[in-house]
Amino acid sequence: MEKAVRRLGDAELEVMQAIWAAEAPVNSGVIQSALKGRRSWALPTLLTVLNRLCEKGFLSCEKQGRSNLYTPLIGEEEYRRREGRTILEKLYGNSVTGLVAALYDGHSISDGDLEDLRKLLDEWEERR
Repeated sequence: MEKAVRRLGDAELEVMQAIWAAEAPVNSGVIQSALKGRRSWALPTLLTVLNRLCEKGFLSCEKQGRSNLYTPLIGEEEYRRREGRTILEKLYGNSVTGLVAALYDGHSISDGDLEDLRKLLDEWEERR
């Protein structure tokens, strides 16, 4: 049984995406630089978010010299899978068709996206 993973808020997700993109333990300065243009947080604000992510079990924090190094404890793909499953269950009653129909009806999916989806389904069908 998978352990429950708490959801990330929008700001927390942006921080985690910056850390995942780094692909190595990073300090707050690296994270702050990666967020430049999207979030203009003062260092104490970023440190608060990082502390919250550690408390939620998304990050580990290791003191190195005068700074802390942050390492993800949950991978980006793992988080995406769990979030995708949660959204599908809560909003669409586990209906992938319902999800795609809602995206199409809301003009959030293009004809190109549908073609890509057809190709992916064909590939999966060939593997079975």
